[in-house]
Amino acid sequence: MKNTIHKTAIIDKKIKLGKNVSIGPYSVIGPHVQIRNNVKIHSQVNIQGHTVINEGTEIFPFASIGTIPQDLKYHGEKTKLIIGKKNVIREHVTINPGTKGGGSITKIGNNCLLMIGSHVAHDCTLGNDVIMVNNATLAGHVNIEDFAIIGGLSAVHQYVRIGKHAMVGGMSGVENDVIPYGSVMGNRAYLSGLNIVGLKRRGFNRKQIHDLRTAFRLIFSIEGTAFERLKDAIKIYKKNRVVMDIVRFIKNKSSSRAICQPKLKNNV
Repeated sequence: MKNTIHKTAIIDKKIKLGKNVSIGPYSVIGPHVQIRNNVKIHSQVNIQGHTVINEGTEIFPFASIGTIPQDLKYHGEKTKLIIGKKNVIREHVTINPGTKGGGSITKIGNNCLLMIGSHVAHDCTLGNDVIMVNNATLAGHVNIEDFAIIGGLSAVHQYVRIGKHAMVGGMSGVENDVIPYGSVMGNRAYLSGLNIVGLKRRGFNRKQIHDLRTAFRLIFSIEGTAFERLKDAIKIYKKNRVVMDIVRFIKNKSSSRAICQPKLKNNV
């Protein structure tokens, strides 16, 4: 199908456009941008840098995509931003490309929803089906796994990992890694339990949720050392994929952050 580009849009001649692309009034798109098929860009959107926007993504007014990182160590080197398929990027969202020191790439997966005013900083990686609620912000180098939800007005510290199906409550400050299926909340976020509502919505059955509850109590009990508790969990649940997701996440040595912990006497 034919592309629809408003006459007031400022589009560099060097950009690579797919088919059935719609670009609204007063949008500005720089020379190194690649836009795949069926992308819809509303009015007054700014897209710069070595940015790739994949099929079916929709970007709403006043979003700023691919402008240089907010990092004083960045000195104009060629870095990338790759946005996956069928994402919805709402008004005033900002997404920065990577930096040389962080791998040179920021990456957004597929089917993500970035609500109004949310921010994805340099060198972040978002999986598929991630939701960032209004004004949620990610510092540099954050890694968010599939189906995680970042609540409104929350801030995630640099290098933090958010596990799949995790829930960050609104207005939380997340300084440490959040386990898969976990739920955190608070000014300095603590692990408040499991994301039970999210698990039910995603079709996890009663037994899976029961096993997660039991494993959670074991892993985050106050008895023994953390190493001993993980060892016990592996012994009991080594054939349980869902529980082992949490174990592998905790054992991952690549993270520089600690794991969010429950408050004492916290119940799941």
